[in-house]
Amino acid sequence: MNEPALITSRDNPLLVKLRKLAQDPAGYRKLGLLWLEGDHLARALQSRGGRAQQALVSESAWAREPSLRDLAGWADKVSLLPDALFKSLSTLESPAAIGFVVAAPASPAIQPGVPSVVLDRLQDAGNVGSILRSAAALGFEQVVALRGTAALWSPKVLRAGMGAHFGLRLVEGADADALAALQLPLVATSSHTEAVLHQAELPWPCAWVMGHEGRGVAPDLMARCALAVRIPQPGGEESLNVAAAAAVCLYESARRRLQ
Repeated sequence: MNEPALITSRDNPLLVKLRKLAQDPAGYRKLGLLWLEGDHLARALQSRGGRAQQALVSESAWAREPSLRDLAGWADKVSLLPDALFKSLSTLESPAAIGFVVAAPASPAIQPGVPSVVLDRLQDAGNVGSILRSAAALGFEQVVALRGTAALWSPKVLRAGMGAHFGLRLVEGADADALAALQLPLVATSSHTEAVLHQAELPWPCAWVMGHEGRGVAPDLMARCALAVRIPQPGGEESLNVAAAAAVCLYESARRRLQ
């Protein structure tokens, strides 16, 4: 690894870009960059053969933590920052001591026949990231975000996804008509249907459709679904959080394949 460079100016062009990424959840679409703060996301990307353009490390961490120096060496370029300057980039309550600049991936075309999850205008970044994590864990290879869904590669979604992004095919900005390219039956949840999740004949492969936190799946999209199922709630609550509902539904699909 080459000797790391030292960045001391707040006006450094790269740092200016990273602040823009922190302020604008969809800024990666304009800048073509992702900021992976902390070591967990970087290790997740590294484990899947990905590359980082640059590592930024606080001076104190560089001096005291050999493991972070080793991880930083995975990037093409390494720069050190005074601790206070590094903290100015952080969006975390407890700032990390290392971060990585990564090229933002282009949104691919929908791949047909691949077990998928469709996100219909989900707004909460935590929900979106949690669903990505469940999808990756339970064998769903593709997530299609319809227009109006929170930006999939935003810092908050990346943190909530805990590295799941790098194991999924992520399609952004699709419209309902584009879902025909999935060539899969769409399955949704609804509290207004008689079919119960654990009793219904679930198709495989399929695409589970998860709807807006407040309004649910849009009526025109629900009309495209081959099946709508209800999640039993014996405790009597009106509905589940969408990320919890997604985990239940994706697990049920996975459970049946493992029998």
